[in-house]
Amino acid sequence: MARKDSEGYDSYPKDAYDDPPQGPVGVHRGARSLGVRLTPFVIVIIAAVAAGVLFWSIFSGEAANLLRGRVSSSSISSAQVAQTTTAAAPSESSSESASASESASPAGSTSPSESASPSESSEAPTPEESQQVNKAAAISVVNGTTREGYASTEAQKLVADGYPNATPMNPGDMALPGQTVVWYQNDADLATAQAVASTLGIATIEQAPGIGAPIVIVLMQ
Repeated sequence: MARKDSEGYDSYPKDAYDDPPQGPVGVHRGARSLGVRLTPFVIVIIAAVAAGVLFWSIFSGEAANLLRGRVSSSSISSAQVAQTTTAAAPSESSSESASASESASPAGSTSPSESASPSESSEAPTPEESQQVNKAAAISVVNGTTREGYASTEAQKLVADGYPNATPMNPGDMALPGQTVVWYQNDADLATAQAVASTLGIATIEQAPGIGAPIVIVLMQ
């Protein structure tokens, strides 16, 4: 028994299994690239990050905030459309009400300013308001000089200025003044006398009752 244990590997005869062929035997996979080997790790990392973001948004309330932001933006746009519609509606209604008020007002109605005019006219007029230029007044233009046609020329100036009743005349037996003058008969003729004197460039204006006409112009130079 001790002899048998002392026998080693070399005491047995060699067979085919003791001398295998050189090189790989059987089906073997080729060497994989670095990208192929890292792809599973990359996929796992991306999935983990996505899951972490999802859980963070849910538990921190960011997802609810984003949802509320979208809802509020849609509500704001709806409110703007409603405001635009309501802003256009009052203008149309105001124009319709204005046209209705115009059509409802009677033809003989007067505005407040027109209704206030009778009270203003009832006040006593001042002397300046009572004196108005009367271009239809009879005006005698007397030639007190020796210049022929002088009165006719000045009368035509008055006619051209809107005084159709300006008539040239000879002095006859009239007492002539010492200078060119515009005589007016009454106080109501003062404004007309001043306007006539301004048209002809006469500086002297005097009241002379009983001259026979509202305005008498005596040309002495």
